[in-house]
Amino acid sequence: MSNLAASQQNSSLSLIDSVDLGAVQNTLAKINQFQLVVQNTLKANHDYGIIPGTSKPTLLKPGAEKIQMLFGVTSEYEVVERIQDYDKGFFAFTVCCRIYKNEMKITEGVGHCNTREKKYVKQDPYSMANTCLKMAKKRAQIDATLTIASLSELFTQDAEDMQGYLQKEQIETMTPQDAGAIKLKFGKHKGKTLGEIYRSNKDYLEWLAGQDRTDAMIKKAIEIMFAAVVEKGSNQRQQKPPQQQDRSHTSKGANSKESMTNNTRNQQFDNEPFVIRDEDLPFDL
Repeated sequence: MSNLAASQQNSSLSLIDSVDLGAVQNTLAKINQFQLVVQNTLKANHDYGIIPGTSKPTLLKPGAEKIQMLFGVTSEYEVVERIQDYDKGFFAFTVCCRIYKNEMKITEGVGHCNTREKKYVKQDPYSMANTCLKMAKKRAQIDATLTIASLSELFTQDAEDMQGYLQKEQIETMTPQDAGAIKLKFGKHKGKTLGEIYRSNKDYLEWLAGQDRTDAMIKKAIEIMFAAVVEKGSNQRQQKPPQQQDRSHTSKGANSKESMTNNTRNQQFDNEPFVIRDEDLPFDL
């Protein structure tokens, strides 16, 4: 045995000799108990996902948040790498999540996302930049959470194991701007964004959302767009003086008809009609 190998072995033995085995056994027992609590507390298909053919379930954001609550810890986030290339349309973010207990750092995790990932490459990268930042933050949170109580034994965050949940993850962080930027890949409006279709043929989107075969992401995007329009219209009504509101409902004539022709109306989520100009739609970039 070489002197270097002998020195390393002696160092390892010295480290083991300094360990309180009783304390280690107690710690391992508590870890096992906590893992059981986690397994009994988290809900399948909400806190974690079970993907056929994989050895471990995949921890999702709601599950990570519950685990942090069980531990009574807090998390802080820092963007440690940021690439925003507006000329080439490439955006990438790396986020570090640090978990604290009583102001003492317990662990940290790292998450990365960029607009060249498979689920983003066919979409407008400029509208996906904020989504990528949110994804990186979420992945960092889950990465840090998995190190608590050795939860990596129970869950995975392997990207290859998450294919069934990538769409769900994207839906959870979708904004009205994200929704309006999604392009259809089929039908008479193929190649157009949902925002463009809303302006020219809103009825088509209502029909599309009601079809069983429509992709879940498209349905959710349409729902988010209509809901955002309703919310903005409601806010506009609340800001109008009462006299102005009355005139907006009773005015008739050529000017009124022209105004209705040039503006977008939506009543799907509200019985009271309202008017929003196309340039003020909440999914405009």
